[in-house]
Amino acid sequence: MIQPLIEPIFTDAQVPTGKVSWQSPSNIALVKYWGKKDIQIPCNPSISFTLSQSVSKTGVSYRPAEGNSYEIEFYLDGVRTEKFEEKIHTFFNTIRPLCPFIDQLHFRIDSSNTFPHSAGIASSASGMSALALCIADIERKHLGSISTDDEFYRKASLLARLGSGSACRSVYGGLVIWGEVEGIPETSNEYGVPLNEPMHEVFKTYRDSILIVDAAEKKVSSRVGHGMMNSNPFSAERFAQAGRNIQILIAAIRSGDLEAFIKITELEALTLHAMMMTSDPYFLLMRPNTLSIIEKIFDFRQQTGLPVCFTLDAGPNVHLLYPQHHEQEIKTFIANDLAVHLHNGFYIDDKVGSGPAMF
Repeated sequence: MIQPLIEPIFTDAQVPTGKVSWQSPSNIALVKYWGKKDIQIPCNPSISFTLSQSVSKTGVSYRPAEGNSYEIEFYLDGVRTEKFEEKIHTFFNTIRPLCPFIDQLHFRIDSSNTFPHSAGIASSASGMSALALCIADIERKHLGSISTDDEFYRKASLLARLGSGSACRSVYGGLVIWGEVEGIPETSNEYGVPLNEPMHEVFKTYRDSILIVDAAEKKVSSRVGHGMMNSNPFSAERFAQAGRNIQILIAAIRSGDLEAFIKITELEALTLHAMMMTSDPYFLLMRPNTLSIIEKIFDFRQQTGLPVCFTLDAGPNVHLLYPQHHEQEIKTFIANDLAVHLHNGFYIDDKVGSGPAMF
């Protein structure tokens, strides 16, 4: 549960002026989070790869507020954007109990992405995690209530979760778990934790080529899709399935079992979209080219024996996952067989990343 923070706030003489800047990556879930309860609490645990190149860069300039509550200006790529400003207001209202000092500040937030937003590449995860890191950094700089790096990143992850559930996983690099997982006692529904267990070498440099089928904004938001799980007749079994799948996937990551990794990763992607198609009202985010790419991946893997697989986020775009040492063969496959199905032939060449950073 979210506990109100008894202090810290600034005295009138202490209210600071300054700027903090963080870049934070998107992440791609391998075991999917779909369905939530209470205040952004997941109905099942999830695990993700943090990416490297798909990032949001956010600078927050702050000064004393003129009134009795926080003030916000939000700029995306230099343009003031009311749509996102409203989302930030909602986020700030939610985190007030944890960060009461925000009511004393005026914020100018400047953000940009290296990839299309709202197209199913988890721009909310990178954007909200970058903003959460900035808010936690202001607290750390001026109030002294955060004393260690562990406390800082845990606070940032908790705040990020309240803005976008999957954002709590973007606060760390590598593989990150969100949700309570049996046998891993430090896992939590409140924040993400990095998978610190021994990981097979092959996964430390895994590649993700994000194939952009459609760069347009999704017709159904993830927030709405999560809500539909409340009445989905298959939701209970889905939540149980995710709990089983995350155990199998973690074992595969420890041992380097690529066959098990591929099976669970693809099963999770298709199950996610099956939940969308069996909701009421039902909806479909895949496109014909999404299915064409998936079929070609199946054929390519069968013909070559290479351990390449796909996953999908809540959108039409395909994440092509593979070991780094097969990079050249996969790029040739993309150019020769998959590019025809992409929006202007565009894809993002990404990989497992080390997490957020100040800039």
